[in-house]
Amino acid sequence: MRTLPPRSAAPVDDDALSRRRRTIETGALVARSFGLISTGVAAAGIGAGAAAVASPDMRFVCWAGVVTMGVSNVLAHLGRRRPTSRWYPWLSAGQSVIDTATITAIVALASRESAETTWPLLAPAIAVAAVRHRIVGALMAFAATTLGFALLAPGSHELFYLIVVGFMIAVITGTQSSALDRHLRALDETRRALQHQATHDGLTGLPNRAHLAAYADRHAGRPFAVLLLDLNGFKQVNDEHGHAAGDLLLHEIGARLTVALGDDGLAGRLGGDEFLVLLPDADSAVTARVMIRIHDAIRRPVDIGDGRAVTVGVSAGVALRPGDCPADLDTLTAEADAGMYRDKRDRSMARPAA
Repeated sequence: MRTLPPRSAAPVDDDALSRRRRTIETGALVARSFGLISTGVAAAGIGAGAAAVASPDMRFVCWAGVVTMGVSNVLAHLGRRRPTSRWYPWLSAGQSVIDTATITAIVALASRESAETTWPLLAPAIAVAAVRHRIVGALMAFAATTLGFALLAPGSHELFYLIVVGFMIAVITGTQSSALDRHLRALDETRRALQHQATHDGLTGLPNRAHLAAYADRHAGRPFAVLLLDLNGFKQVNDEHGHAAGDLLLHEIGARLTVALGDDGLAGRLGGDEFLVLLPDADSAVTARVMIRIHDAIRRPVDIGDGRAVTVGVSAGVALRPGDCPADLDTLTAEADAGMYRDKRDRSMARPAA
């Protein structure tokens, strides 16, 4: 009897990019909310910051900034809820544009109306753009803040320092963010490769036992068919042509099973020359049609190189589960296993004596 591993053997998907995006949006919500409250308090004439927004123009710009920061927070909330959405890049870019425009307007007007040094407040806009959009975003934010400051505060003696320091911040934060992004993507690719290795057979590329078990679990409580296949003549191929030829044969049979099934189910390799086919929502008629396709696919000659071709057959056992039956994959596999051995015995007995 063949048993499959515990269900915990199936790997758990873990997306580092999704977690990073949620972290970015959480930080944006916290930082921007602090800026929104501080700006609103100052615009309302409360506290020490009220002196910096004494003019009607400055007060108007601050209240407008409160509104735009609120809009950005809405975008951040949407991005945090759906970090893998196809709209996320647009939500992130929208926040960068709004934040850069808002802080540039407030800083430039404050610089024009007071003698206080305000240009360092533009640095967060560049740094945040770097976190979101790497070196390209950082340089674009630097260009936007510099141009906006020059237009809104013409003749300011602070422009030179803004250009020098802003460019340095853009390059440093942008290159570091780009390097981190490449590193995370490389780690994610490695994780996906390891996950594939853990859930797929190395020789045929078909799902392995853990993958098959997880697939069956997702279809619990529904009609289900299990086909256990064993190749007839595989040992002779190994003995006569070598193990390399046997490996080529297994790889080709795996590819043919995948094509023969199409979208009807999932084929996996248990080991050796045994394959397991899972057919969700299948009855006896569907299973019979699939078996015909499988037999036709397997019995075609297989090229093993050097102009040589081999032909193998297949013995199969079938187990069917109606929708109201609690039988799990282990039970169905054992039933199909018994049927496969009966089929193999019957074929052996029907073979004419030499």
